[in-house]
Order: sequence, then structure tokens, then C-alpha cells
Amino acid sequence: MLTTESTAPSAASTGTEAVLRVSQLISALSYALDLTEGQPMGHSVRASIMGMRIAQHIGMPMQEQGDLYYSLLLKDAGCSSNSSRLFHILSADEIRAKGDVKTTDWTRVGWESLQYAITHVATGAPFLERIRTLLRVAATQQRDSCELVKIRCERGASVARGMGFSETVAAGIFSLDEHWNGGGYPEGLRGRELPLFSRIMNLAQTLEVFLVNRGAEAAVGVARHRSGRWFDPDLVKAVVSLHQKGVLFADLETEKILQQVVALEPEQRQIVATEEVLESICLAFAEVIDAKSPFTYRHSNGVADAATAIGQQLDLSAPDITFLRRAALLHDIGKLCVSNAILEKPDKLNNYEFEVVKKHPYYTMEVLKRIPGFGKLSEIAASHHEKLDGSGYFRGYSAEQLSLPARILVVADIFDALAAKRPYRDAVPIEKVFAIMQGEATKKIDAECLEALTAAHRNRESSDCGLMELKQAVCNPTIPNSKEAFA
Repeated sequence: MLTTESTAPSAASTGTEAVLRVSQLISALSYALDLTEGQPMGHSVRASIMGMRIAQHIGMPMQEQGDLYYSLLLKDAGCSSNSSRLFHILSADEIRAKGDVKTTDWTRVGWESLQYAITHVATGAPFLERIRTLLRVAATQQRDSCELVKIRCERGASVARGMGFSETVAAGIFSLDEHWNGGGYPEGLRGRELPLFSRIMNLAQTLEVFLVNRGAEAAVGVARHRSGRWFDPDLVKAVVSLHQKGVLFADLETEKILQQVVALEPEQRQIVATEEVLESICLAFAEVIDAKSPFTYRHSNGVADAATAIGQQLDLSAPDITFLRRAALLHDIGKLCVSNAILEKPDKLNNYEFEVVKKHPYYTMEVLKRIPGFGKLSEIAASHHEKLDGSGYFRGYSAEQLSLPARILVVADIFDALAAKRPYRDAVPIEKVFAIMQGEATKKIDAECLEALTAAHRNRESSDCGLMELKQAVCNPTIPNSKEAFA
């Protein structure tokens, strides 16, 4: 369980400032969860501020507020785990579908639900195929909805536990999509059977979505309209009271929104990101990233392991290897903004789709640079598709602009990409992986880093491990980075 700590992680070993609070780390990383849910970055932070204001208004004890605080920030921790399943159900962009459903009362059959289905199911398919898909979706809607929510909630609770948070936090996340009248999922809880945290979180996230999309009055209006159905009537009364006082939505559009949410963490519950805690959070978010598609299993860990092997072979210091490993674990966090319709496409990407893919390192940098002291790490992580000849993305950096850690990450990512199964091809045999990479050495990738990885393979082979074992550790089916590793 996470507890308050007085010892800060060392700046040298983490690449961060001397003192980093868990609230600073998770509030920044929540921006990536927003991308997966089809929400503008900052959704979770704004919802967290509103949720904490509601909790304070109803007089929630300070100890409970500490758990609620992290439940709010991590409410969408399981959001990537049902992305592939939703894409295959809808045969369409699941991120857009997730985003738009937030403004839809999907519990009521009528024009609103029909319109949503028409505009989000098999949108690019021929007419007859669309009709067949729409009929199938309509026939299995309730079962599929329950399944999708259960996948998401179970994974979200598991991620919170993996970070060391209490069972109270996990339970709040698990029941996020339950409704006051028993019409929610995954267990159909009713009334005060719902954890108070879940009631506040569902209300706060709905308020935020309507605030951003339709304004303050519409947000409070939907809370009133769904009072007694979706939401606890007493909490809705608190929302109305806070709005009338001008408190509920105050200062939610300022540039200092992250500082605001960090300041709301109860003082006696503040947690310092020690080495152990920082590692657990990086590993947990690597799991969130890799859950996006069946082709991402252990990808982030795989790249981290390959980068570590290179760093060790090059005799980097332990702190530098730790820094490199964490950059590798989080390097693909920006890919949470890419739809599974693109990630799992079995054919060649069209120009638009490839442009979407090419933006994901930018989003990696945008998310990670929000963490105090992670400026250097965000630069390295965002450089994993750059090439020595300037043909990479997203900035088109060339050799003189790529540091050694960036070059290591590029080689580690390509190695994993080639050795892993893709939607459009099987895994490449390990010998061929090195042959392909050798052909690109000095032109696109760093020859010294490649030789270090090759040497790690030889060393492991001589110790009866072999890089085949490393391959199994680092190169299980992975997310397609582009249509080809060197593209």
C-alpha cells in the first residue's frame, strides 16, 4: 500500500527533480488516459477538481478524501483494455465512439441511441455491411456493454492495486459506471450499494464532459435530469449548491490546472515518488499502454529490456540505465491517441492514417513533459522513431540531434517491432531481425548500439539463455509502430 514518505528519489537515478510527488506524476499521466477515452487532455484533472469540491462540500472525512483523490485521477486506468474489443464490435473508430457516448444517455432506447449507432457503427463499410453490423450491434448491445465495462473496470482496479493503492481506491474505480437506479454496469448495483467514491466520480466526469462540450448550465442541467437515475440525488443537490455559489466550475480553464489539482491532495496523505513507487507507476502505465491492442503484449517492457541490455553492454552507469529504462517503459504513451482501427488494420495504412500514427511521439512528449523534472526523459521517449538520416518522425531529427539514450531507444524499439507478430505478418526470425537491422546501420540507426544489442545476444547465448529468451521477454506481439519498422 502506498504510504506517505519523507525520502525523495535521487535526481540522478530518475532524471527527475529531487522531490516528486505521486500526485504530480499521476495527474500528468492522466492526460494520456484522456486521449484513449476520446476526451480533450485535462479531462481527468478537471473532473478530479470537481469531484474533490463535491467531497469537501458534503463534509467527507480527510482520510477518505485522500483515497477519493487518487480514485478520481485513476478512474480511467482501465480504459485501454477494452479498446480492441470495442473496435471489433463497432468496426469503426473506437476512440471517437468512446468520446461521443459520454454525451449520450445510452440507457434509454430512442432517437438519441439510434443516431449514435448510425454515426458510429461500421462507418466506412458498404451499405449492406453497415446494415448487418447495425443489426448485430443492436441485438447484442446490452451484453456487449456489460462486457466492455467489466473489462475496463476490472483492469482499472487492477492497475490501481498494482501501484499500491488501497482496496477502497480499487473498488471506487471498479464501480465507476454503476448508476443510482441499478441500470449501470458491471454488477447493476443500486442506490447506496454503490461506493460513495464511484457516485462522485461518475457525476464529476459527466459534469466535465458536458461543461466542455455544452457549457456550465447544460452540465448542471444533465445532472438534474439524471438525478435518481444515474446519480445520487443528494450529490446532485451538492452540485447545484456549488454552482449557485460559483465554485463548482471556477478556474478550470487556467494554464495552472495541474498545480490546482496537485494542491487539492490532502496534506496528510501526500505521497513522495520514491524509487520503488516511481518504478511501480511506470510499470503500471506500461501495462495500460500495452493493453490497447492484442499486438502490444509486453511491448513497453520489451523495449525497456532491450534498451537496458544495450545500456549495460555500453557500460552506462546504473542511474543512466534506470533513466533509459523508464523512458522506454513510457515511450509509447502517446499511442493511446491512435484508434485501433488504425493499429489493427491488416492492410497498408493510407496517408491520413500514417499521419495519425506519426503524431504519437508528439503526444508522448506532451504528456511526459508535464511531469516536473521529466523534460529530458520526455525528449528521449519522444525520439523513438527518429533516424540518423533525418527520415524519422515526428521532428525529422538527424544524427547530430540524437543523443546516445535516444539512439539506444530507437534500436530497441525497432528490434522489438521486427521480432514481434503484427496484424499483417508473423514475427520475424531473430537471425533475420539482426540482418535487416544491420542493413540499416549507420544510415538510419546507430551501429554501435546495434552491435551492443548483438553482443548481448551472443553473451546470453553463451550463458544458455540466448536472445531468443530475451526476445520472448521483450518481443511478444506488439503494437504496430508504422507499416514497417524503418518507415
